[in-house]
Amino acid sequence: GHGELSSDQVGDLTAALAPFYNLGTVNLDSVAIVRPEISVLIVAKPQTSFSEKDKFKIDQYVMNGGRVLWLIDRLGVSLDSMAGGRKFIPQDLPLNLEDILFKYGVRIQPNLVLDLQNTKIPLAVGQVGNNAQIELFPWFYHPAVAPSSGHPIVKNLDRVQLFFPSTIDTIRTKTAVKKTVLLASSKYSRVQFSPIELGFEILRYPEDPSKFDKGPQNVAVLLEGIFPSAYEGRVSAEMEAGLKQMGTPFRAQSQPTRQIVVSDGDLAACMYNKKKGRYEQLGVNVFEKEFGNQIYPYANRAFLLNCIEYLMQPNGIIEARSKEVKLRLLDKTAAVKNRTNWQLLNIVVPILLLGAFGWAFNFWRNRKFAR
Repeated sequence: GHGELSSDQVGDLTAALAPFYNLGTVNLDSVAIVRPEISVLIVAKPQTSFSEKDKFKIDQYVMNGGRVLWLIDRLGVSLDSMAGGRKFIPQDLPLNLEDILFKYGVRIQPNLVLDLQNTKIPLAVGQVGNNAQIELFPWFYHPAVAPSSGHPIVKNLDRVQLFFPSTIDTIRTKTAVKKTVLLASSKYSRVQFSPIELGFEILRYPEDPSKFDKGPQNVAVLLEGIFPSAYEGRVSAEMEAGLKQMGTPFRAQSQPTRQIVVSDGDLAACMYNKKKGRYEQLGVNVFEKEFGNQIYPYANRAFLLNCIEYLMQPNGIIEARSKEVKLRLLDKTAAVKNRTNWQLLNIVVPILLLGAFGWAFNFWRNRKFAR
């Protein structure tokens, strides 16, 4: 009921969940409470403001042990906003969720994360006959995040692609809430705070690692423990009357439960393929597939499935993902910086070794037969 992702956009995730779970949508305007029978509530990229009534329903659902997966965009921006090469200034989305998330222990900042480890976008660089000449360029606002945490949700997981994420701060809470960072940008990151003027001019200049020096930025956080209610001491008479009518008392603290907050709503959205007129598989980058021959999807689907499984049954996923597999991903920035050294090591050194061996062999052979 707040402009969340459409059924087509989340179709691949729905198809992956359907064989194992009962799925449905909940319009907060049409229910008195969010029933505790709902195991996990997914808030997937809302676009419009949540009323106090709607937030109160979610809050009391959490207080009664409910689990929530928040996929939240803080700024309203997409590549379509810059179509035609025009500049764009993203605006804060008026979601009215800042207070409830703050109470639960996190704050999504009104900024954008830039990362040298990223996915690519196509841009026209010229014209060949009647056809535009297209090349792929690294787009810093679309990080390809490699999980570094040992938590079972992200353990051994491949890269996850994000679209214009924001940073997440962890906040001290009134009650005991454990915060675990699940996803963070690479060490080659920087942050731009709103207001920001976005455009493709940034691609005119070569990558400068010295400007991406802010270190890893949190973009997905797991919250576990006992949560304080965002409405403690400020329950209106109307809210209290609604709870009494349903026979459920107001709770100021939750039962032990779990929530996950991700600062990118498009994490769960399939990219639309305009040429084929359909949504691709979740995690497939349409641009890199079409212009770069990428044959494998990013791990968005696996990450979301792990999140949902952990929110429902943490012990199950811990047992299933206890195996240790180390993924040693290439540090592209370090590779470019040390390119000459690696070329010498891989090309010149083997030739020198081969030459030294040949000289030593001939020297030994001459000495042997000379005697």
